[in-house]
Order: sequence, then C-alpha cells, then structure tokens
Amino acid sequence: MVSMVLSFSTLSVSPYLSPSLVPAHYSGELLPFLSFGGHSVFLQRLNTIYSPYLRSSLVQQSRTTAMAGVGTDLAAPVLKTYKFSELGDLELNKLKARPRIDFSSIFNTVEPIIEDVHKRGDAAVIEYTALYDGVVLDTIVERVADLPDPKLKPEVETAFDVAYDNIYAFHAAQKDTQQVQVENMPGVKCRRVSRGINTVGLYVPGGTAVLPSTALMLAVPAQIANCKTVVIATPPRCDGSICPEVLYCARKAGVTYILKAGGAQAIAAMAWGTESCPKVDKILGPGNQYVTAAKMLLQNSEAMISIDMPAGPSEVLVIADKHASPIHVAADLLSQAEHGPDSQVVLVAVGHVDLEQIGFELRKQCRELPRGDIAAKALSHSYALVVSDMAEACDFTNLYAPEHLIVNIENAEEWLDNIENAGSVFLGRWTPESVGDYASGTNHVLPTYGYARMYSGVSLDSFVKYMTVQSLTKVGLKKLGPTVAKMAEVEGLDAHLRAVTLRLKDIDATIQQGSALL
Repeated sequence: MVSMVLSFSTLSVSPYLSPSLVPAHYSGELLPFLSFGGHSVFLQRLNTIYSPYLRSSLVQQSRTTAMAGVGTDLAAPVLKTYKFSELGDLELNKLKARPRIDFSSIFNTVEPIIEDVHKRGDAAVIEYTALYDGVVLDTIVERVADLPDPKLKPEVETAFDVAYDNIYAFHAAQKDTQQVQVENMPGVKCRRVSRGINTVGLYVPGGTAVLPSTALMLAVPAQIANCKTVVIATPPRCDGSICPEVLYCARKAGVTYILKAGGAQAIAAMAWGTESCPKVDKILGPGNQYVTAAKMLLQNSEAMISIDMPAGPSEVLVIADKHASPIHVAADLLSQAEHGPDSQVVLVAVGHVDLEQIGFELRKQCRELPRGDIAAKALSHSYALVVSDMAEACDFTNLYAPEHLIVNIENAEEWLDNIENAGSVFLGRWTPESVGDYASGTNHVLPTYGYARMYSGVSLDSFVKYMTVQSLTKVGLKKLGPTVAKMAEVEGLDAHLRAVTLRLKDIDATIQQGSALL
C-alpha cells in the first residue's frame, strides 16, 4: 500500500477548531481495501480463505477503526479549519497541495506488469485477473454484439436512458464548434476538419464501486465521434461475468468489445494489444494510482498511445455562504469523500458560516453511509478555509484548481467569470455535484490533483483529431506567394522558396499569354 503524506504543521490553525483527526502520515492499513489495479485484494483473500463469520468480523473491526476518526461527539467540528487572512503565500501553496502520491514505487510495481502483458498477452491478463480479482477466466474479451441483452429493472433502465439522452445531447452539440472555415484573403481558404480517433480504449473502474455511469460518459462521445472500434475495460464480477449495468450502457452506446480486466494489466492489454484485445490509439477514463501510472508509462513507450489526462484521487471544493444549508453542504462534501480514502474535500466558507452545524452534519451523515469508513478516512486529510468575501473565495479556488467546484451562494451565476481553474462547476443552491456525475449531460471524467489549471475534462474533442486544410487559387498564390518566399529566404530554406517562386513564374507566364487569372 502506498503511503501518502500530508502535513499542515507550518499552517496557522484556528484555536477554536479541531486538531488533526489522525496522524499526518498515514498509509491506510486500517482499511480493508488494498487497492491494486482497482481491486480489493484483502477482501478477495478473505473470500477464499476465511469463514464468513471471521470475514464479517474483520471488516467490521476495520470499519470501526476508520470511523473512530469522526469521533463520538456530533457537535465537534470534523474538518481542520484555517483563516485565509492569516495565511501567507507559502502557507496557501502548502494548503493547495494534495496528499503526496509516491509514483516512483507505483511505477516499480506497474512496469513489470506492463512488460509481462506485452510479452505474453492474454495469458498474462488471465493470470493477473486471477491473482488480483480472484476470478479465473477462459476468455478475456467479449464482443458486445454477441452477448445477450442484460436484464435490469425497468426503473434502472429508465434512469440510464435519461442519462444517455442528456449526455448525448450535450456532447452532440459540441460538433457545432469543430468545423472552421476562413478565407483569410482572396483565393486563400483555410479549414479545420475533424475525424474520429479510429480505436479507443475506455477504462471503467470496478473496484470498491461499480461505475456504469463512467461507461456512458466515455462511450457516448466516442459514439458521436464515430470511432470505429471502442473497447471498454472493466473488472469482471466474481463469476467472470460483466456487470449488467455496464453492459447495458455499452450496448446502448455502440461499444464494440468489453475487456474483462482492470488495473494496470487492462491498460497494458489495450495499449499493446493481445491475441483477443485490439490495440487502441487512445486510452481514456479514471482509475486509481496504478491505472494512472500505467497510462502515464505507456503514453511514453513504444506502444504509441495517447491518454486523456493525468489523474489523481477524486476531489471537490465547496464554496458556501451563511445561507447555505449545512445539510446540503455536508452531503456534497461526503459525495466525494466516499469515493476513496485518498479523496480530498475542501470547504471554503464565505463570511459567518455555521461550521459547527456543518461539522455536526458531516459526522451524522458519515455514520449513516454504507461507505462511511472510506469517507471518514478522506475527511481526515480534508479541511475548511474561512474567507471574508467571494473575491478571496475565487482567488483560492483558482489556486487550488479543483476537479469539482460547487458554488452554493446567492447569485452564484454572477461569479462564474471569476472562476478560471476547475474541472466542472456546479452553480447555485440546487445543483449538487451528483447531477454532473450521472445525468445532467456534462462529463464526469475530469482533471484532478490541480491539473485543472492546464487540462480540460473529457469532451467530444477527446475522441477526435483535427486536420487543417488549405486551398489556394492562382489569385491566392499570386497575392500570398511573395510573403511566403520572403520568409523562406530569411530562414535560408531555398526549397521552400522555390516551391512558391516556380509556381509564381508559371502564373506570370499564363498571364503573359493572355489567360485569365482564376
């Protein structure tokens, strides 16, 4: 398990608020989730070795230990809290930092898996799936068209159908911005045209939570972009089958193949290609540190793939004023904290916000969640920041660059122009982050770890490549040619110069012969 370090020892902590809930250095050993390749290795071992009674006892003991972090006093604050006015630039920069991920050790774990899959293909993927998922597969790839329709409850189908329609509508509208055509001067036309990436690999996590919504978020824009071959990689269920909700979304969005594997081995299989898994040109989708490390390594390898973005643990920053419901604020913070023990949630309180009541709700709601133990670990390295006004709130938000930004204030729309760095923004009292995760239409595959400063989330553009096209008439070359020839002369590239001047001579000759300059 990779250790993550977070230290606020040099920061100014408000004296009336809680101290750190756990030691600054933690490694997560108390949780029963050893996340390797997106899977719960420890629980798999319990499933195969220990009795149901012992398994239940150990998991409950681990949950109790983790939940101890939220304490028994429901009135006590949960989040460490800082005042913006008391922090200098150095302290603010430390506050924006995420829990450190030791990628060097992760790379050392992932590289042998990548090479093994490269050498042995399907056989290696089968072995790693048996080792880390506890599932023995005969075949690792299924053609979606050959699989029977999954049986879902009608209300579940309806929910995914609504989400599909909204995601499709929002991403299809993005086609309107793709084509560009300009006549820069008479006879000089420039265009930009788009083409779908031929083969794409979509990673749909399936470790501590199955995420069929991610299948829609990735497969729908691939469908609109007309990608010819679409491969979804997702861990199999215990019996070797595919999650029916993932299959339903895959069929609806026109996915070609499903690779029944997760983690670094799945990324490697799509990047290199195996006997049964097509090699892809680009890999997209969220994942844990091992998935992210595999994507990063393979994009710089002979596999010749691109990736959507670097990613880290999930995160949300909530800006709240004194009128924001503490119940809603706590629910929004926990909606990301439950993703994983390495998630981070941040509350930016504008003015006199009732932090004590928000803390009460965090403790109360956390104890009610089935994944409350995971959320408690995430809360242990999260915090609140008190600011005097929205200008300070926006300044810190742009510094932090969150994956998700909730603006739970009056007149939230008025502040949108002040927000520069965020993966996805949720404006107003009635816009929980959950709607973007599932069905509003925007994409939930977003940059994390501060990468929103320079990366965008997944969109239709993620699945296309652009070609520029130019076409000149004789009139156009006659007008533009001398400019190009002079620039080529300055750079000393005579062949470039001659490619223009020889044509200009031919044009001049036709003019002297009395031909029209068309």
